[in-house]
Amino acid sequence: MSLINPEVFKAYDIRGIHGRDIDAAGAHQIGRAFARVIASLSGRPVTQLRLGLGRDMRLTAPEMAAAYGAGMAQEGAQVLDAGMVGTEMLYYLVGSRELDGGLMCTASHNPKAYTGAKLVRRGAIALSGDEGIGELKELVVQGLDASTAPGGQVQPVSIQTEFQEAVAKFIDPAAVRPLKVVVDGGNGMAGPMVGPLLERLGLDLVPCYWTPNGEFPDHEPNPLLPENREFIMAEVLRQGADLGIAWDGDADRCFFIDDTGRFVDGDFLTVILATALLRTHPGETVLYDVRASRAVADAVSAAGGVPLMNRVGHAFFKTRMHREGGIFGGEVSGHYYFRDFYCADSGTIPALLVLEELSRRGVKLSELLAPIRSRYFISGEINSTVADAPAKLEQLAAHFADAQQHRLDGISVDYPDWHFNVRSSNTEPLLRLCLESLLSEADMEARRDEVLALIRS
Repeated sequence: MSLINPEVFKAYDIRGIHGRDIDAAGAHQIGRAFARVIASLSGRPVTQLRLGLGRDMRLTAPEMAAAYGAGMAQEGAQVLDAGMVGTEMLYYLVGSRELDGGLMCTASHNPKAYTGAKLVRRGAIALSGDEGIGELKELVVQGLDASTAPGGQVQPVSIQTEFQEAVAKFIDPAAVRPLKVVVDGGNGMAGPMVGPLLERLGLDLVPCYWTPNGEFPDHEPNPLLPENREFIMAEVLRQGADLGIAWDGDADRCFFIDDTGRFVDGDFLTVILATALLRTHPGETVLYDVRASRAVADAVSAAGGVPLMNRVGHAFFKTRMHREGGIFGGEVSGHYYFRDFYCADSGTIPALLVLEELSRRGVKLSELLAPIRSRYFISGEINSTVADAPAKLEQLAAHFADAQQHRLDGISVDYPDWHFNVRSSNTEPLLRLCLESLLSEADMEARRDEVLALIRS
């Protein structure tokens, strides 16, 4: 008897507590359903499918990944198992081998009790609630028969060396100076995935929590939460380091601390990455999400690029990049997408690009950020619990009726010198506010409090 709580099927992935929401028998059923969904999306028989599989360092990951793989193979698919890897390595496997899809057994940045899966189709394009995950849920909830198709098998594959060679090509290693860098792997996958690349660059590395450990004995692998980045912020100052870099559990996102110990917001890092890429790829398109600072569009335009606003979520970024050819996309949440990496998000490439950019320009990270921070004043994302999210969005639209508005994702309200976006959570009764003033920190705080008062009234 399999254990699967239907609530584990989220907007962008599968996620729940092991033993309460899902077990290995449930993972086996999901593996079978995943193969069927990919067959439907690709228009090919399951027995002709080639699928990728990977897992992170969580304590339950070996058992769960084996169950996912066995389920895919039972349907007749050929499964290439990369073993314990970072999530972007699974994306690389799918893209480089032109596989029909792939499943990464991970719960990303969540606490140790969680398990889950990230799912992609051909081209490393993520499945979502809009396409794929809903169909997968329906198959599992309805129940699958006990049939077995011939020919399916799971084969091990090693991709570590070729992955590292592929991402190393994004920079000129000889250009990187011996910067002092504190790195915090959060006992996740960053150490074995990114570590060998950083060691080759001749950096003065200060590795912390660099060994994968599903117990997470030091702190949860989620640097977006302030309490989880207190250590690295203090350590950068204590070490007198040039910068700090922290990764989430499955290492597909990296976060930066400047030389003054200050956290670097995702939209400001998008500015740095976009500017660096446009220097060698002039005129290209850069995607950014609806929450972002106007600094992104301004900087992309100033660098000769074409800025395009996009819906939040990796499925939407990857699909649009495949369709329209943008060279790069950045989200406030720390997901950074690269056309030349199969339009997938990476926690390795941003680290390499920032190290190269600081080395080439001969400046501190705080100096690179100073012109942005002195002109764009952002609130960060602020959550509010609401009873009726759609009604509250309409109330905001009516209150700010004199502003320009759009509904690409939630509601965005734009005035010449300030703007905000409010979106509904996909999984909780929350509204998420991101607001920016172009006048001052004090003006941002006043506008923020005004909008929050309306949301929470």
